[in-house]
Amino acid sequence: MRSTREFQERMKALQITYEEIARMSGLPVEKVRNMIEGTEKEVDYISTAALEEALFGDETEMVCEPANAYMVKGQGDYTLDDYYRIPDERRVELIDGVIYDMTAPTSRHQMIAGFLHHKFIQYVSDRKGSCMPMISPLDVQLDCDDRTMVQPDVVIVCDRDKIKDRCIFGAPDFVIEVLSKSTRKKDTVIKLNKYMNAGVREYWMIDPAQKKVIVYDFEQDNYPAIYGFDAKVPVGIWNGDLEIDFAEVYEYVRFLYER
Repeated sequence: MRSTREFQERMKALQITYEEIARMSGLPVEKVRNMIEGTEKEVDYISTAALEEALFGDETEMVCEPANAYMVKGQGDYTLDDYYRIPDERRVELIDGVIYDMTAPTSRHQMIAGFLHHKFIQYVSDRKGSCMPMISPLDVQLDCDDRTMVQPDVVIVCDRDKIKDRCIFGAPDFVIEVLSKSTRKKDTVIKLNKYMNAGVREYWMIDPAQKKVIVYDFEQDNYPAIYGFDAKVPVGIWNGDLEIDFAEVYEYVRFLYER
């Protein structure tokens, strides 16, 4: 993560106010001020990531305002009708009427998501469980309305009635997002709040760059819990009966880090 001096220099270079940074990061103005001035007593990982993304992130891949015939409304006004008119080769998400472009995932991103999905499938299969682990691309109509459709990297759905032919209708029990530079702000701020309010029971954010796993177990009071890639991370929705050994995850993708 960047230093307080780097935040101050970047703010000066951009000539923006604390209020503007707060709007971009989704953080309270006073918290932004204290973090940049170095007077914040407890600086958590999620807030720091949101501030870094607001000041340094490449937002060109975040929110799109295309001039295509099928995208003519203002951001905040789009619905599922617009979403379904977008060509399949262009991956986007719809969140509260805003269209977000999705860039192609990296090899590391896909390998981590696939490894975890396999572990979940193996666990459910061994126990003949009813929960269904699923992997992106997969539409999730999170709020059961016409203003939001997301594509999490990995989900677990335990209520099979939510699984429709075209999408998951309602909140999954468990969600994983693998963070990237272009999605960090969306995943750590916007989607975090969407998942929590929609009724997702547990949300993992995996940060390959920082080698961290940020766990929000919304059924407990001590979230977030932050683990390194050397830790065993318990799956809360299964009461910790399954633990993911991230040393194994890292070993699986180690060659990508060593290049």
